[in-house]
Amino acid sequence: MTVAEAARIGLGVTDPGTELEFAGIDADGPLGVLLDGSADRRIEALTTPAGLDGQLRPYQERGLAWLAFLDAVGLGGCLADDMGLGKSVQLLALLVHERTAITRRSKRWPAPTLLVCPMSIVGNWEREAARFAPSLRVLVHHGTDRVKGEEFAEQARRADLVLTTYALAARDHEDLAATGWRRIVLDEAQNIKNPAARQTRAIRALDAPSRLALTGTPVENRLSGLWSIMDFCNPGLLGSQKAFRERFAVPIEKLHDDEAAARLRRITQPFVLRRKKSDTSIITDLPDKLEFDESCRLTREQGSLYAGVVEDMLQRIEETDGIERRGLVLQTMLRLKQVCNHPAHLLGDGSRLPGRSGKLDRLDEVVDEVLASGEKVLVFTQFARWGSRLQAHLRERLGRDVLYLHGGVSKLERDRMVATFQADGGPQVFILSLKAGGVGLNLTAANHVVHYDRWWNPAVEDQATDRAFRIGQQRDVVVRKLVCAGTLEERIATLIERKKDLAERVVGTGEGWLTELSTDELRQVIALSADAVVEEEVDGATSR
Repeated sequence: MTVAEAARIGLGVTDPGTELEFAGIDADGPLGVLLDGSADRRIEALTTPAGLDGQLRPYQERGLAWLAFLDAVGLGGCLADDMGLGKSVQLLALLVHERTAITRRSKRWPAPTLLVCPMSIVGNWEREAARFAPSLRVLVHHGTDRVKGEEFAEQARRADLVLTTYALAARDHEDLAATGWRRIVLDEAQNIKNPAARQTRAIRALDAPSRLALTGTPVENRLSGLWSIMDFCNPGLLGSQKAFRERFAVPIEKLHDDEAAARLRRITQPFVLRRKKSDTSIITDLPDKLEFDESCRLTREQGSLYAGVVEDMLQRIEETDGIERRGLVLQTMLRLKQVCNHPAHLLGDGSRLPGRSGKLDRLDEVVDEVLASGEKVLVFTQFARWGSRLQAHLRERLGRDVLYLHGGVSKLERDRMVATFQADGGPQVFILSLKAGGVGLNLTAANHVVHYDRWWNPAVEDQATDRAFRIGQQRDVVVRKLVCAGTLEERIATLIERKKDLAERVVGTGEGWLTELSTDELRQVIALSADAVVEEEVDGATSR
């Protein structure tokens, strides 16, 4: 049997398919190391390859050895180190290492590696390859002028590393499928968490003897995402999606079955390497991350708008059910978040911003403190249009340049913004939409992070924070999450803290889980507390 078949049987995923009583597998050597889940500790670390321009840290050399080990036994894996621990340099080291070893034994150059990543970090991969592995020949398959057909196949054959995006993996599937790949790598692999999505199906259909996934969040919210990533790396390892749901997803997510969770960890452990920045045995020179919620009060205008949205929603929700009810709940949550941000955000009327939002007032104070100390700050918002208004507000108020990165920014302009911000003397404030700027960027020039509004998915927020909190950061990073007291923001922040990650029972994707609450539960979550509105001075008297 193959190593993959032996691993599935040894880990108890599949039945050996024999009438004989199965006692187990007794294995030593590489297979034994794999099955007992100690590969990352027992495999001898590989030294930094001579062709790599830089010195790997000890944990990165162990990561390189683990990747090479899986490749040698014909298995795929998921490098799930914390964001900022250098997953990209470990992969580049693997390419340099194997090309050195292969060309030493044979004059034939190995087939290229295809790396699929979000569009926002294609430029980052180009820069990382040029910096750490200048000997690698890199082909970028992206943009309107990208080559296709036989010309693409010819250029790909001459490359070591081909970079493309998730969208193009589906759109140009024919060209990619016709090319012989040594390996397929998915960066930010949580992008294939939906097994039914067109781009996921297209990527899974690509053929290569080796498959790797890179992600700092192998489990964002639902275990189906873990199944999709693991099934990409090692097809069939966790059984069919239906069997996985019955055996693991339902018992763990719905029934909180610790035995099922332990069994799943035992099965996946050999194929997932995860190290955390908080582990001092992994990295000792990373500064601290100071993370806390900043409580903000609503203004009277915000309080009035908030109460109006709640009253309207509760009245209408009693008369609806099914899909219509879920849509109404999500629409209401969106509007309440906009109210908490600023009245002008909800109204969309382009009206003035100063003095009307407790949250904006607090942002102004934080930015003033950061600038006074000569430091830099990242400000994340999930609302692209609101980010544009924040940029205009801060530019006018500060009288200096404020950068803003959103999904409509071109790759060239994105790279320019990052370089400008990272440079000494560059702009001190960088606003980013959470989707466009939350992954793949190195923004260690900032040591302050502000989440202006909450995504309510800890994994997504942590990804964004780690644009600043990563290797290369020399100062403690201060992370502030602005939360309006007495509103749904405060109550949902509390709920999330109780359900921090999926292995420990995370809430559903985004705000979708809120739609399943009863009307009474919803009322408790969204109701406005009596002390939610800031006290104001009116003609010498205090009022609410």
